[in-house]
Amino acid sequence: MAGNIATDDGAPVARNAESTNGARILRLRQVCSVTDFGRSMIYQMEAEGRFPHRVHIGIRAVGWIESEIQEWLRIRIESGRARRA
Repeated sequence: MAGNIATDDGAPVARNAESTNGARILRLRQVCSVTDFGRSMIYQMEAEGRFPHRVHIGIRAVGWIESEIQEWLRIRIESGRARRA
């Protein structure tokens, strides 16, 4: 499997940020940039169930699925606009 690595359980994972189903993983710095929230706010909102949950991508590495972050942003934008209408 050239170009792939294995997780701790032996499952193959693509070396780049995209898996075979097109899901892209964003690291914390990217999530902060996209949402304009800081690390503490992201973790707090996640703990409260108000933000998408992170996924483990390594022993000490986590990330968020880009499509879940984009959907969360879309919902926030729509609800903000609905309140103004």
